[in-house]
Amino acid sequence: MAGSTLASPSAEAVAQAQARAPTFSPTREAWRRFRRHRLAVISAIILALMVLAILVGPLFWRIPINHIDFAATLQGPSWNHPFGTDDLGQDLLSRMIYGGRISLAVGLAAMFVAIFVGTIIGAVAGMSRGWVGSGLMWLTDLFLSLPQLPLLLLVIYLFRDALKGTFGPEGGTFILIVIVIGGLRWMPVARLVRAQFLSLREKEFVEAARALGASKFRQVVRHILPNALGPVIVAGTIDVAAAIIAESTLSFLGLGFPPDIPTWGRLLFDAKDNLDFAPHWALFPGAAIFLTVLTINFIGDGLRDALDPRRVL
Repeated sequence: MAGSTLASPSAEAVAQAQARAPTFSPTREAWRRFRRHRLAVISAIILALMVLAILVGPLFWRIPINHIDFAATLQGPSWNHPFGTDDLGQDLLSRMIYGGRISLAVGLAAMFVAIFVGTIIGAVAGMSRGWVGSGLMWLTDLFLSLPQLPLLLLVIYLFRDALKGTFGPEGGTFILIVIVIGGLRWMPVARLVRAQFLSLREKEFVEAARALGASKFRQVVRHILPNALGPVIVAGTIDVAAAIIAESTLSFLGLGFPPDIPTWGRLLFDAKDNLDFAPHWALFPGAAIFLTVLTINFIGDGLRDALDPRRVL
């Protein structure tokens, strides 16, 4: 009967229902999972505040980093010098702000070098089925077996004068440290990318693209690499922390930036002979390195959980 016939929904009602229905977004889901990792969120806030202080600090704290005041040498924290002064009366807060820019810039730049080199080598090794892939993995294992700190010191010692003469003391040292640290951190990324490519290249969507005539380059760029970025991003956060520690180690050993360029590691190196009567000189840069590396590691843990759908939060 006509009266008992259910009226079919109109096209407008269907469209409104579809508009109200929640849509799945991988980015939104990853953000939701990241927010549930409390340590990662707190670490991201702390790191963001540190970066903000480093960037805008000179606008509010205008004491020059190389301003010498012999009447205020080795003073502890005070209103005039919240982080105290060094043996030349230089304000440590100003030098911490400037040094933080260099330390973080070195960490980020070295991370990009390691990710770039490791991703290319890992992708080529993962897509190659013959001696090319095996040779690249042999090269990776060879670099992994090298003692990194002695090699790092040797390369810095051999090439720092040439680069300083070409790009200046600060620019040459920055380029050399970034290239050397990044050049010795690509191996774990390469192995990780190769493992991802070996798994993804046999998936159905890659087989379908191959059957449709897609070139290897297109398969990598459009289908495989975007699905392998999650672990690479997590590895990148670890590389930032490792690069900051490596730069601090070089500066502490006297092979980093020149004495008039205050990085956090350089401040520790300068403070080592005054720890008994001026512990504040080493306390603040050491705490900055510790807090930065700790927050970056926690952020990496949160990204690992957020980008891996198999993990249950």
